[in-house]
This record gives sequence, C-alpha cells and structure tokens, in this order.
Amino acid sequence: MYRQHPRGLYLLFVTEMWERFSYYGMRAIFVLFMVKALMFDKAYASEIYGSYTGLVYFAPLLGGYIADRYWGNRRAIVSGALLMAAGQFSMFFAATLYQQPATATPLMFGGLALLIAGNGLFKPNISSMVGQLYPAGDKRVDSAFTLFYMGINAGALLAPLVCGTLGDTGHPADFKWGFLAAGIGMLLSLALFLSFRNRYLVTPEGAAIGLPPKRHHESGEKILHAPLTREEKDRLAVIMLLSAFVIFFWSAFEQAGASLTFFAEEQTNRQLLGWTVPASFFQSINPVVIVVCAPLFAWLWLTLGKKGLEPNSPMKMAIGLLLLAIGYLIIALGVNGLEPGVKVSMLWLISLYSIHTFGELCLSPIGLSLVVKLSPARLVSMMMGVWFLSSALANKFAGVLSGLYPEPGKPLPVFMGYTVSNLHDFFMLFVLMAGGAALVLFLLSGKLKK
Repeated sequence: MYRQHPRGLYLLFVTEMWERFSYYGMRAIFVLFMVKALMFDKAYASEIYGSYTGLVYFAPLLGGYIADRYWGNRRAIVSGALLMAAGQFSMFFAATLYQQPATATPLMFGGLALLIAGNGLFKPNISSMVGQLYPAGDKRVDSAFTLFYMGINAGALLAPLVCGTLGDTGHPADFKWGFLAAGIGMLLSLALFLSFRNRYLVTPEGAAIGLPPKRHHESGEKILHAPLTREEKDRLAVIMLLSAFVIFFWSAFEQAGASLTFFAEEQTNRQLLGWTVPASFFQSINPVVIVVCAPLFAWLWLTLGKKGLEPNSPMKMAIGLLLLAIGYLIIALGVNGLEPGVKVSMLWLISLYSIHTFGELCLSPIGLSLVVKLSPARLVSMMMGVWFLSSALANKFAGVLSGLYPEPGKPLPVFMGYTVSNLHDFFMLFVLMAGGAALVLFLLSGKLKK
C-alpha cells in the first residue's frame, strides 16, 4: 500500500505531524498555564481558550485565499510555520515571566495572535498540497488523505506526553519548558519542509506543485479571473452543503475536551491495578486508534475501489455520522438507570472513543480529499479554508452543548425544547442529532454524487 503513493506524501506527513505536535503540545498545557501560573479564574481561561480554538479554525479561510491569489502553497506554509514558531516562543517568554503579569499577559496574547495567523496560512495549504501530488481522478486520493491524517494524530498522540510531562509538573515555573518543546517541534516541521520540498513536492510528471499563481502572465491572469462554470458552481455547492453536516459531527465529537472529560472525572471508575487513571488520559484513545487503524482504512478504500464497491464520499461521511451516534448510544445505555454515586466501567468510555474514532476516519480525511477533488484548482486552498470554517463554528457550538451537561442542584438545562434531566438524556441528545444528520446525508448521497 505504501509503495503506491508518491514520496511527497510522506514529506507532508512528517511536516504536518510536527506542526500538530506543536499545536497539541501547547493546547495540552494552555488552560493549566492560565489558571495555575497567571492565576486567571476558570471561566475567563475557558473563554480565552474557546476564542483561540475557534479563531484557529477560522483563520484558514483567509490563509487559503492569500495562497490561491498571491503566494502559492509553499510560501504560505513557510510563512505560517515561522509565525507559529514565533508564537510558541512568545508563549515561552510569557511563561518565563509569569510572576510579572503586566508583561506576561501581553506576551501570551501576542503569542496567540501569531499562532492563529500562522495556522491560517499553514493548515489549508499543507492539506491542499496532498491532492496536488496525484493526477485528476486518481482513486488513491482518499487513501492518501487517510495516511496524511495518521500523521496529524501521531503528532497529537506524542504532544501531550512530551509537553505535558515537561510543563505540567505542579510548579508554575515549568510551563515554559512545555511551550519551548512546542516551539522546537514547529521549527523541526519547518526544517523538514524546507529541506525536501523541491525534491519531493512534484506532480507525477515532475513539475513543482504549490508555486504562486502566474498573475502577470496573460493566460494565467485569464485563468485566475475566469468565471465559474455551472459544473464548478455545483461542486462548490456540494462542499458547502457537506460542510454544514461536518458541524453536526465536530460539535458532538469535540465533547472529548469538555463534557466527556467531566464524565471521565466524575462518573467513571478509573481504578486500574491500584492506580487511578487520570481523566485526561482518555483523550489519548483517539490518536492511538487513528495511528493504528488509519492504514487499515486506507487499505479498505483501496481494496473496495479496485472491486468497484467503494462508497462515494458523501456516503462515507454519513457512515461517520452514524458511528458517532452509535458511540453516544452505547454510553447512554451505560448510564441509563445509574444509581446516584455509582460509577461506570472505563470500558464504556473506551468503547465510545474508539467508535467515534472510526467515524472520524470515515469523515475527516475523506472530507479533506473531497475538497481537493471538487474545488477548481485556482480556489482549492480557499475552499479548504471554508472547510475548516465549519470546524470553527462546530467548536463554538460544542461549548454550547457542553453547557447542557447536568449538574446536581442546578436547574435542568433545556435545548430547543429538549429537557436534559440526567446523563442518559444528555447523551441521547447527541444520538438524535448525529443520527438525524446521518439519515439525511444517506438520503442525499446519491444526488450529491451526481
């Protein structure tokens, strides 16, 4: 399977892996740094965190436009990597000066701004370059994005272990080492890209990919400003519609960092051989399952494609939503009728995270591949930004939904007339939401394929 892909895929794999190491490493200790070192209250720290993650997914819309119109993918990636490295080192200096809040706080906000801007330039362009390695209509593209997605999660798996171990020691002075490790990871990503981009980032015919658009050449100018054809408009409409379904997926999936962490902390029996498993450890299940299973999914799509049995992309995404609903149905059954004070086995939460990860492998890399396949070449990076914009909205919506998590002694939360009276009701809300979206997408998949 691996020999069937160009070497450029593996360069983009490791470049993205170390960039994600940087991102998730910083994210693993960010809220703890604000609360324990800068002494922010949890509500304020959570507000900053939510705004940061939302803007991280919004910025690629602008970064994709800049690349498509002016810079090209390569220049945008290099510029984005430099900005993110500067952002991480700004966080390092903020953590170094944590006892001087008047200096540390502006440094932190400046670092966040650099990280947001850098991610906006880096994220959509590294993803869009994957598809450019293959000729139009190549059936390996879905498989390629699945392998690329494994690189993302290899970085996500490694990051909390390294940056969390270095930074979250219980001593506020040590947070700087976690941010420093994240900065070094970003520099490593940049170094790999700069060293091998000219050798491996080429088409099957050997032409370089990711270069700036030919704005000053007459034919290039015509291409750049050419009006969209009817077929191109239809394809862009499909991307927009599927982006709306992605919001349903990620707003439920991203409960991992919010309500599901509350559930792990309060309602899960975490005793294992005399050791209490930290609640945060359950979030590592997702990248572990992806790293293990992504090659299997890549092989599955290739095998089904050779036999003419591969589901179309909207159908794969509908399967992803269905698996998300099944995961929540399992945990809803686990807590149904649960007596007060009784905790559930870890196996319930492990099952949920594993099934959700299978759903993610059906939806997220397939969605990235679909954007590349359907977008006009002159708009592919900007449309990748539109795709990530749906994740920005989903992250905001995830926070709203997490606020419905029932707490003893507080009024019962209500969402669109649905009263959440217990944990079973809370998890069933996601079953209904994801399951309904899956059903609609199943029904639309044939028309969307046309």
